[in-house]
Amino acid sequence: MKRALLCILVASVSCSKSDKTAGSIDSASQAGLPAGVGAPTTSGPTGDAVVSGTVHFAGTPPANPTVDMSEEPVCKAKYTSNPVDSQYVVNNGGLGNTFVYVKSGLPAGATYAPPSTPAVIDQRGCEYHPRVFGMQVGQKLEIKNDDAVLHNIKAVPHTNRGFNISQPSAGMTTTRTFDKEEVMVPFQCNVHGWMQAHAGVLSHPFYAVSSPDGKFTIKGLPPGTYTIEAWHEKLGTQTGTVTVGPSEKKTTDFNFSPKA
Repeated sequence: MKRALLCILVASVSCSKSDKTAGSIDSASQAGLPAGVGAPTTSGPTGDAVVSGTVHFAGTPPANPTVDMSEEPVCKAKYTSNPVDSQYVVNNGGLGNTFVYVKSGLPAGATYAPPSTPAVIDQRGCEYHPRVFGMQVGQKLEIKNDDAVLHNIKAVPHTNRGFNISQPSAGMTTTRTFDKEEVMVPFQCNVHGWMQAHAGVLSHPFYAVSSPDGKFTIKGLPPGTYTIEAWHEKLGTQTGTVTVGPSEKKTTDFNFSPKA
């Protein structure tokens, strides 16, 4: 009788330990973490400093090429005038679609978790929207097709692994990620040769894309001295250096001109 009671007690304790272990695994799963991976214990430094400015374009910008969409009437119908390949977006001397980012100056070894919200690139009117964008290493990229036509999304990076995806109908969404820094990752479409986009993939969140009038703002910087780079798909890169203290706001402008 005593032996039977002892066995029951041992079995009860074993079940109790087993349930506790299972509960720990469930908690990690609910937190969105893979089994065996704990919550991040370190996060890169941030602050309240701001770097903003304007990307200027001197002179008259080259004319953007006209796009012939006569063979894609579904896309052509979305435009009220002849569509163009928007290589240069210039308004009041400001240059849009310029990727501006912190190239160096963050503390060595600083790591920043990717956002839980995805970056998004859409194919609409047989064009990529946005044409230039930023995202972080490990962040999900949602690739959407808003056109009732076949698109073929081709990423052609130099450092990351490329991909080639077919989306034959409207409403399709595909998700991909990049696991290394790269400025920039080009996107093409094998079906429509004029479709171009570029993604800046960084290990940190300190970047911006200039608005159509050339304005940009990079927020949340910790105090430090930074190299800021501005990248444009046709005009190349320019760099500047800026030092910010706690909660300080500094201005850095960039000046591009037509290539000879």
